[in-house]
Amino acid sequence: MRMRDWDINLKIRLGGETAFNVIFWTFFPFLSIYFANSFGKGWTGVLLILSQTLSVFANLMGGYCADRFGRKRMMVLAACGQGIGYGIFALAASPLIAMPVLGFIGFSLASMCGSIYWPASQAMVADVVKEEHRSSVFAIFYTAANVSVVVGPLLGSITYDDNPYIVLFAASVFCLLLSLTMSRTLHETLPDKLAQRNRSEAGEPWYRFLAAQLRDYKIIAADRVFLLFILAGVLLSQTFMQLDLLFPVFMEETVKLSTIFSYGDWNLQLSGKQLFGLIVSENGLFVALFTVLVTKWMLAYRDRYVFIGGALFYAIGIVMFGHMSTFWGFTLAIAVFTLAELMSAGPQQAFVSRLAPEHMRGQYFAAGSLRYTLGRTLAPLSIPISSWIGFTWTFILLAGIAVISAVLYNIMFNLYDRQSAVSSGEFR
Repeated sequence: MRMRDWDINLKIRLGGETAFNVIFWTFFPFLSIYFANSFGKGWTGVLLILSQTLSVFANLMGGYCADRFGRKRMMVLAACGQGIGYGIFALAASPLIAMPVLGFIGFSLASMCGSIYWPASQAMVADVVKEEHRSSVFAIFYTAANVSVVVGPLLGSITYDDNPYIVLFAASVFCLLLSLTMSRTLHETLPDKLAQRNRSEAGEPWYRFLAAQLRDYKIIAADRVFLLFILAGVLLSQTFMQLDLLFPVFMEETVKLSTIFSYGDWNLQLSGKQLFGLIVSENGLFVALFTVLVTKWMLAYRDRYVFIGGALFYAIGIVMFGHMSTFWGFTLAIAVFTLAELMSAGPQQAFVSRLAPEHMRGQYFAAGSLRYTLGRTLAPLSIPISSWIGFTWTFILLAGIAVISAVLYNIMFNLYDRQSAVSSGEFR
């Protein structure tokens, strides 16, 4: 499907969301440093866990509201809420007030509104794009997001350190402008059938959807293979989610100045915080360049080896990261880390689709997202742990968790193969 044939909603969103993502990644990788300096590493971990827990519930609420009140309405309200949240954060981070607690409240509000925005935006794509073209449309949005990951941290390493509140204020203004633009130009895409059903259910309590979601998650307990898949995914997420949590704190505290290039008496040197922005950009660049190549490469191997190999590469990459102190060392570590990311991304979604019975496919994908929601809630614990046992042992602990996930994947595939053999025998 050519981009010129896209619905106008998607064209506006692609431009607006890409621009916002660049601004977002200008400051987001450095937030754990800001909070660690403001509250200490122990309280930072607790606060980030609280923020992510609220975002998990906001995500469930966002999906419900998108189906009941419409995609456009929830996206406009969520973008406006993000603008208000970042505005509060900017004010709190400015020299006029300097109130980190107020800044955390603003950040949490913006995060919750972002979680509300996400399901509505994904549903809108499904509403206006035919099924055979959805993968290509999602891929373009994914590529645009990774371009933002390349550009944003580079800008942030230059601008955020000296003027954090200005960058946050820019994010606030842009979110409010995006909300206004979407309000005036987007059209509602909620299917008429769903809108009519929601009107007929208008008298039911709003909290019914939570009970329905919890009932759907009971399928995890009934499918042992899927349960092991979820558990292994939650453990593995403790490694790759450290890119925006433990890594920036580690680099700021352990790297004072790092030489990138030198020629004669001239040296290009970056601080630990600036170097981190460059490393995150490298990760985004590697993802944008090599996703298709690595995905095709992984098709030559059985899922068992891909899953286990990805977990072990994560373990190797995170141990390497914890022992590096130079730009080229961190680049090598992030290359291994990114290889693990690309190995794991596509095949895992395909595996869920194979596990899911046709009549329960939506429930399986919803339950499968627990790998990220639960993982995102637990991952900030690494920050206070690093203050208790040190960075070296924290990285070793995280690598050990990745190895345990590889063991769980092996057990999972043993059980999966036995179940497949039994099913095949019964069929014959």
